Amino acid sequence: MSNRHLARTVAMQTLYEWDFHGRKRNLVELMRHNLKEFAPDFNDGGFSERIVKGVEQHEAEIDKVIERYAPEWPINQITIVDRNILRIGVYELKFTKDIPPKVAINEAIELAKSFGGESSGRFVNGVLGAVFKDMGGLPPARERTSEQRAG
Repeated sequence: MSNRHLARTVAMQTLYEWDFHGRKRNLVELMRHNLKEFAPDFNDGGFSERIVKGVEQHEAEIDKVIERYAPEWPINQITIVDRNILRIGVYELKFTKDIPPKVAINEAIELAKSFGGESSGRFVNGVLGAVFKDMGGLPPARERTSEQRAG
């Protein structure tokens, strides 16, 4: 498991726990506890903290994006795991400049496959793929044809 994948896993677990318990605990303290608990010798250079702080800071905007791209699923009806994986994915797509969009999408899909339900990977892929497409990118499953590259 790569360092950033492990950091995203800890961030997702932290956001899940925070959300599950009604956001009553300090998110950064919870994340630091989870890092010690699940990855005691792991130093991610603050990456997981950056994710949880970014999701918390931009949560209202992120949730609006999720609601726009998953209109049949009000945010409170999306499973807690999928909701927080989507929050991480949207945060990385919309609010970070150093993470390539396809990496953000693929990492979110992997988290969904590992921690979500049977259809979580497809759901996360569909939502984040649509967000990315509207941002001007191609859907992650498609590669550019020679005609599009010449474009």
